[in-house]
Amino acid sequence: MLPNTVTFMYRDMDLATLEQQYSPSSCIDDINVYIKQYIEQSQQVTFQALEENSLLSDISYGEHADELLDLYLPTAGNSKKLQIYIHGGYWQELSKAESSFAAQNFQQQGHYYAVLNYSLAPEASLSEIVEQNRKAIAWLYQHAENFGYDADQIFISGSSAGAHLAMMMALTPWKNYLPNLKSEKLIQGLCLVSGIYDLTPIQLSYINEPLQLSDTEINNNSPLFIEKFTVSEYTPLIIIAYGENETSEFKRQSNEMKDKLINLGYQVVFQEVAERNHFNVIVDLANRSSWLSQQVFQQMDTKNLS
Repeated sequence: MLPNTVTFMYRDMDLATLEQQYSPSSCIDDINVYIKQYIEQSQQVTFQALEENSLLSDISYGEHADELLDLYLPTAGNSKKLQIYIHGGYWQELSKAESSFAAQNFQQQGHYYAVLNYSLAPEASLSEIVEQNRKAIAWLYQHAENFGYDADQIFISGSSAGAHLAMMMALTPWKNYLPNLKSEKLIQGLCLVSGIYDLTPIQLSYINEPLQLSDTEINNNSPLFIEKFTVSEYTPLIIIAYGENETSEFKRQSNEMKDKLINLGYQVVFQEVAERNHFNVIVDLANRSSWLSQQVFQQMDTKNLS
């Protein structure tokens, strides 16, 4: 290689730029501040729910030890609607223990709220992680009557890698998992926050070390590459958002996902949330007065989004 020659890895970015763009913590001073916030708020919510006897914890949805979920029950009224939250962490960090920070907000609005746990890379491949989340959604659908929510009123939200997984849930051919399902419209609405929808750059960066993504896996698990969007049969309401203080690549991926969905005829509400970053924008789900929280509740109430 000639001296001073720059090797472009992806979209005119060299490796250093690529890795900076796909490192959300490059936009903030200390990621631990936000992880601590997740932990402390989730602990407070969990303690309160246990005191109120409104939490069913460590419910097994499969045989693997990681295949667990927590189900928070309504504490004011009962809409019989279920919001499922899928945590982020680049498919290799975090768990349901740090991810219940918004549960109380939904409980107080009369909704059920489930937080999913799943295996992490490198113990599980990305494809296995996607399948675990599908298994959890199918289990929650099948057991709706046992817990009191409506199987036909399931909504999903996710942050970062969790937004990717939520989008993959929407693209799932659910009749393959639930043969008695009347239609593929299992999920009534999505809230996708700071997501990744093209896995190609992940394969080129340090993030791939525990994931070891193959080309086939990228093609099968990148929502932007998947062509079969069954709009005529499956038309959920979709919220896409990210923080103002995020890298241009995270913003681009969300914008491209939004554009694809709109071009296919989906109803999409989109927002860059001011004064938020990749890590604290999702915490707005815990704040009833925030734009994100209000949009999700409007979505669940099947009102027109604005």
